[in-house]
Amino acid sequence: MKFTLSWLKDHLDTDESLDKLADKLTMIGLEVEHLEDKAKALAPFVIARVITAEQHPNADRLRVCMVDIGQKNSAGEPEPVQVVCGAPNARAGLLTVFAPPGTYIPAKNITLSIGTIRGVESRGMLCSAAELEISNDHDGIIELPADAPVGEPYAAFAGLGDPVIEINLTPNRQDCTGVHGIARDLAAADMGKLKDPVVKAVKGEFPCPVKVIVEDEKLCPGFALRLVKGVKNGPSPEWLQKRLTAIGLRPINALVDITNYMTFDRGRPLHVFDAAKVKGDLTVRRARAGETLLALDGRSYTLDERVCVIADEHGVESLAGIMGGEASGCSDETTDVLIESALWNEINIAQTGRRLGINSDARYRFERGVDPAFMVPGLELATKLVLEMCGGTPSEAVVVGQRFGDDRIIEFPLAEVKRLAGIEVPLPEIRLILQRLGFSMAGQGDTVKVAVPSWRSDVHGKADIVEEIVRIVGVDQVPLTPFARGESPRKPVLTLMQNRTRRAKRALATRGMVEAVTWSFIAKAEAEAFGGGQPELALANPIASDLSDMRPSLLPGLIAAAQANADRGLADLALFEVGQVFKGDQPQDQMMAASGVRRGFASAQGLGRHWSGTAAATALDAKADAFAVLAAAGCPMQALQIATGKALPSWLHPGRSGAIQIGPQNVLGYFGELHPRVLEQLHADGPVVAFEVILDRIPEGKAKPTRAKPTLELSAFHPVSRDFAFIVDRGVLAGDLLRAAQNADKKLITAATVFDVYEGKGIDPGKKSVAIAVTIQPREKTLTDQEIEAIAAKIVAEITKKTGGVLRG
Repeated sequence: MKFTLSWLKDHLDTDESLDKLADKLTMIGLEVEHLEDKAKALAPFVIARVITAEQHPNADRLRVCMVDIGQKNSAGEPEPVQVVCGAPNARAGLLTVFAPPGTYIPAKNITLSIGTIRGVESRGMLCSAAELEISNDHDGIIELPADAPVGEPYAAFAGLGDPVIEINLTPNRQDCTGVHGIARDLAAADMGKLKDPVVKAVKGEFPCPVKVIVEDEKLCPGFALRLVKGVKNGPSPEWLQKRLTAIGLRPINALVDITNYMTFDRGRPLHVFDAAKVKGDLTVRRARAGETLLALDGRSYTLDERVCVIADEHGVESLAGIMGGEASGCSDETTDVLIESALWNEINIAQTGRRLGINSDARYRFERGVDPAFMVPGLELATKLVLEMCGGTPSEAVVVGQRFGDDRIIEFPLAEVKRLAGIEVPLPEIRLILQRLGFSMAGQGDTVKVAVPSWRSDVHGKADIVEEIVRIVGVDQVPLTPFARGESPRKPVLTLMQNRTRRAKRALATRGMVEAVTWSFIAKAEAEAFGGGQPELALANPIASDLSDMRPSLLPGLIAAAQANADRGLADLALFEVGQVFKGDQPQDQMMAASGVRRGFASAQGLGRHWSGTAAATALDAKADAFAVLAAAGCPMQALQIATGKALPSWLHPGRSGAIQIGPQNVLGYFGELHPRVLEQLHADGPVVAFEVILDRIPEGKAKPTRAKPTLELSAFHPVSRDFAFIVDRGVLAGDLLRAAQNADKKLITAATVFDVYEGKGIDPGKKSVAIAVTIQPREKTLTDQEIEAIAAKIVAEITKKTGGVLRG
């Protein structure tokens, strides 16, 4: 919402400075986003006269100008300055704008200094309008009329001394979509006195010949109309054009400019029809399927029964409360005009605007709600402006439906201010604040009755009234009250799932993966490929045809993101996401998942053991990612099991993947290489490895500690690492070798990991070589070579016994 300072002062009698008004607006909840004070920004620029303009001795396109800037020497004679200028219109006698050294040039983002251009000194600059950012004209320096006073500030002469204020409105403050409402709030905050004259009714000279029929009162609670004959349309007055231009609106003609002015001045959108182009009476109705309208924005819209329109015998003439039609728009030839002021259903306006993709100033206000009691006064005020600017003879007003909104009376206990806000506000001050805001208060004692004004549709209860009082008194008056700490320990701020989510993200980022955020909706075919696609998970109103279903997995979005990066030359990457997935339409079916994909040479190098400098991502990388998430989230790692075969979903490669579970009933997630069929369905190139872990399925730790006290044993002796390679049957799981190795000596063996699996030349068919690293941690003394060899022999014997493996020579 933009407005100028002079516009605000039309409604507020105040002597406060611009800075104080801006600070107060922010303090009362109307946050000031931007202040544009051209007079302040352009203060150094002055009006100057070019005395002479001679050709530059060393440049064909430059001139050396002697410029009178209003300075005089001790003898009272003009003291010109020398300026080198490249503008084609620089000439003797020209009145223009001069910037002295030290001036900041907005468009060029530079500060002038005394310089030498091609060997000639230049002590300033002659400016174009584009360089001052007041227009796009950069063909030459500014040319001023002959009566421009030399030496005077240019901003004052050009009428640029009216600052523009831009505020950010919250959706509930529909009363401040007009300058009058903003002035009311400032007056309540003691920043001046509100100018609120009564809008007088315009006497009609004849009955209005056009009738209004409202077919559905829910869509249009009220409608007011008036005909004005004999108007003379044309450019609006200069003051109105400047006001609209200052806030970014283009003046069109007097009739249209009046409606725009009313929209921003009073928050009351209106519409004007060229009466000669309207045939018969006006009907407010639902559009019929297939009807179209060429709107004032030059676009044609196809309508349906959900859209509310204003129509005549020709058909649709206007999108109700949003935008008028071009066919009945006013032009310079308009002589008779119909002025419409109506009330519209806020929900229908919002839905229509969203469906048709129209964001107009009228929609912005009607979907928030306008003052119902100002419907008729708004028509009267607009009629008065039309008569003043365009002349004409008005008809009597036609009013259909309600003239006022519903009365709202709230029982308000005065103690609520102290209870909810923590501040003491005397009753006289409460009464004065509410009165200035338009509320009325009646009654005595601890509880009073407060009548809510028609323009405050957002006030419904006691807390809303407290909010009004506190924001005017000042939120800075609310005392700082620390929470009572008590003797009990602080309870955790984050929930278990919030902690798991944060730790999972940190663990995956540590493993070199990059976080991505993808849509919660995917195409139906993609949802079906990952176990979704149920009717209850389909969106009733999808934002796009390929975003029709709630996602059962995070992987489709990550695969699409990985492919998009690959298409742009970044083929080797690792992405992860932690977010919600949907397995059904019940609350318990909405779960938090952590997923990731690795593509190309994006293995977790440096985190494991690789014989080569680079390594392609494999299913083992995905497994390590999944285990990192589980460990970070507090999963009991010793209880995890890896399952294959029927336990795997169809989107994984059956021979290069696994399921992570704690018993057959609790599957925590999956890892492995994605099935080529699924990659083809998602239009992605492979191979791609991935994992997905459901954080909700991780068992919670015990709430209370056990009787046994935890102990931390730190050995003073250096650990010993030994590598073993075993030839085993191809179907033997690597996890079985690790468990067998750890069981060989549970006291001294602290870790066992797989670092290589090999099949091929030198290995019999149906066999494979699995290499493991075993860490032996001495506890009481440094182990001798003989003791280490004995432990190694036990490891070999245990693995041979449990898996049939043979130590590779």
